[in-house]
Parts: sequence; structure tokens; C-alpha cells
Amino acid sequence: MSKSPNLNRREFVTLVSTVVGSVMTAIVGIPAIGYILSPSLRTKKTDAWIPLGKLENYPVNQPTLFTFTRSITTGWEKTVNSYGVFVVRKSDTEIEVLSNVCTHLSCRVNWNEEKQEYICPCHDGRFNIDGKVDSGPPPRPLDQYEYKIENGDLFIHLKES
Repeated sequence: MSKSPNLNRREFVTLVSTVVGSVMTAIVGIPAIGYILSPSLRTKKTDAWIPLGKLENYPVNQPTLFTFTRSITTGWEKTVNSYGVFVVRKSDTEIEVLSNVCTHLSCRVNWNEEKQEYICPCHDGRFNIDGKVDSGPPPRPLDQYEYKIENGDLFIHLKES
């Protein structure tokens, strides 16, 4: 006895249910998978020009601390990092922008007006006004930032890793 090429009612309902269910799963599933995977596929911005304000706000030969925060989103994790820089304005055209992070163990350095040097409170590292090591354990000078001046505003180039 040969089987008929026609579907009976049960087979037809099974086939239609399978097709409709597959289409509904694809309609809901593909965007859901994209939503879950998209943060890991995004490229993050690794550098930016940070505005530090008007150049005239920074007195000549007086290291001035400027602090700011940046948020970084990696996948589903959002991290807020705080940064500090010392702006040393030598003249109207010559500027140094130094990190306030000690090169020894990443403690925050402070400018001591009386001694005219940056002092690391952790291990007594000392740096001169140009960021060069005067004494202590730091292996190298304070990091310097690239800067630019546009329309009287000071910007630093921040490279995040």
C-alpha cells in the first residue's frame, strides 16, 4: 500500500505550527542575540582631546592642578576613571602638562609651594617643577601630555588603554 502525497490534518497542523514557530523565534531571537552581543563587538574610543579651559586661567610658573573624570564602557561594564594633571605655564607659548601620578607605584603627587617640588606621599618621591626626578624611588620623570591651544583654550591629548 503506497502512502498518499497529500497531508492529513494532523501532519498539516504540525507543519504549519513548526513554520510559524520558527518564524516567530527568528523574529524575536535575532534581535535578542544582537542586543546581547553588541557591547562586545563595539570598538571603544581610545583617545580624546580633553578641554582644560582658558589658558589665561593658569598663572605663569605656578603648577595648577586640573582634575577630570572619564567613563569607559567595556561590554556591559561601565568604569569611571579620575585623572589629574598639573598645568605649568612657562610663558604664553610654552606649556607643560604633567600627570599627577607618581611613576613609582602610581600614588598621586602634590605640588609643595614652599619646597618648589612635587612630592609623592607614599614613598617620598620628589620631582622638580619640570617633572624630573629629584630624589626617591621613582624610576622616571612624571608623564607629560601632548597639548594644543585653540582660540585661547587649552586641550590635552588623553590616550586610554
